[in-house]
Amino acid sequence: MTSVVEKRLGALPVAAEFLRRLDVAGIVDELCPGGASAHLTHGQVVEALVANRLTSPAPLVRVGDWARTWAVEEVFGIEPDLLNDDRLARALDAIAPELERIAGTVGARAIAEFGIDVSRLHWDMTSMSVHGAFPDGDQDEQYPVIGYGHPKDRRVDLKQVQAGLAVSADGGIPVHARVFGGGAAEVSQVVGAMKDLQGMAGEQDFLMVADSKLVSYANVTALLAAGVDFIAPVPAAQVKDEVYAALDLAQAPVVDWVPERDLRKPAGEREVYRVLEDVHTLAGPRKRDPVHRLRRILIHSTAVAAGQRQAREKRLARAEEEMDKLAGAAGGRHYKTRERIAARAGVIAVKRRVTACLRWTITTDEHDALTLAWHFDQDVLDAEAAVDGWYAMLTSIPTDRANPARVLIHYKGQGTVERRYHDFKGPLAVAPVFVQHNRRVAALIQIICLALLVFCLIERQVRRALGPEQTMTGLYPDNRRVRPTGRMVFYHLGELTLRIGNVTDPPTVQITRGVQLHLLDLLDTDITRTRWPQT
Repeated sequence: MTSVVEKRLGALPVAAEFLRRLDVAGIVDELCPGGASAHLTHGQVVEALVANRLTSPAPLVRVGDWARTWAVEEVFGIEPDLLNDDRLARALDAIAPELERIAGTVGARAIAEFGIDVSRLHWDMTSMSVHGAFPDGDQDEQYPVIGYGHPKDRRVDLKQVQAGLAVSADGGIPVHARVFGGGAAEVSQVVGAMKDLQGMAGEQDFLMVADSKLVSYANVTALLAAGVDFIAPVPAAQVKDEVYAALDLAQAPVVDWVPERDLRKPAGEREVYRVLEDVHTLAGPRKRDPVHRLRRILIHSTAVAAGQRQAREKRLARAEEEMDKLAGAAGGRHYKTRERIAARAGVIAVKRRVTACLRWTITTDEHDALTLAWHFDQDVLDAEAAVDGWYAMLTSIPTDRANPARVLIHYKGQGTVERRYHDFKGPLAVAPVFVQHNRRVAALIQIICLALLVFCLIERQVRRALGPEQTMTGLYPDNRRVRPTGRMVFYHLGELTLRIGNVTDPPTVQITRGVQLHLLDLLDTDITRTRWPQT
């Protein structure tokens, strides 16, 4: 009787093909030699870890179990028992000193191999909480130090490590990634990121798009000196409300651009942007520092205005409810003195963020009982409403190369990097991190960045193969036409299985739905190009 073994195949052949084209194993082994002592090189281990993150993320101690139930041996030629946590840890230790060179070399390879346009790159940082004590004295200061900072997930009880991504406007590809310590200030990393991107872009000019952390005198000075154009929002504190209040919305031209999320909405329900332009001066910390005069693009968004208006109405309604309740209780058992009434009113003003507009008076009636009268200052509310929807961006791009509308459209690609962080922490399961030693944490984060690169390249390949419309059917039960995402691609390919028989019964791939064949065709991947045993 012939026994048949089934293993999960999923997207392993696709991941293997993209890793081959990126030459991840070759690059790692060239930069980190010495891993071929017996069975596996460090490059092979890194590829296996990337494949694990892409298909079924597991803690290091469970990677071997994953390899046994998935067709890792058949696709990558790696025996599952070799992927024990000790071997994985040694690979992390080996690549830790070369993380930046690995990231830069693989990123440059991706740009060349897949023809990625890097003329516009979006830079941002994010944080990942790390479980464990990680005392400062036990960490290796040659690597990013895990510590407290300003976590994006608000887990202030946990230490963190950070990552910075540079994502291309072309396909949202994270062509470069760096790992930073938990306490690293984002504003201090912009120049380093710019230099890294210059090295990758070579002779090609590129536009660097970032968030408001870019806007510091030191950063702007370095970018101008390097000849790197940039776009970034002006920090809110640097533009007074009076500037926005003085603007005439009717004089601001409408931008001929619609956000992707609004494309299917009726014209009257779409977000509308208007733009104006003036000059922003940025002075240095010393009097002798030259003053930078930059283009400031003043933007009005109907969606932002609506959101601010709704938020204000919500704050006012809650404050009104609480102030009415206080007025009813004034002079009673809990509020017998002016001081207690005023203290409670002050708490309400701060809690509901209505300090600027809340006015109250405490008096006594004919019975000498304390009473509270209050109102919102309408002039203040009108002044707030006058600036709803406005914000500003700075750019060094000359006017003849990008008008205000084009600057806004360039910046709007910044949402791509946020989406990639969502992928980073979602399907690739980056957070929370459970690894000992800060050097291993840094190495693991860099491996997950490599997994994100492969993930995004696969998404880009599918979309490009679909043509200009970039949509297809079969991804949802209702068969509606949508743009495929990396998550959708991996979900549908994840159901592929491999049936392994004997010599006379070669391995066969079980394809159960037409969408799987369609995706494999779009990816131009021959799933028979694997290393299944031929003996």
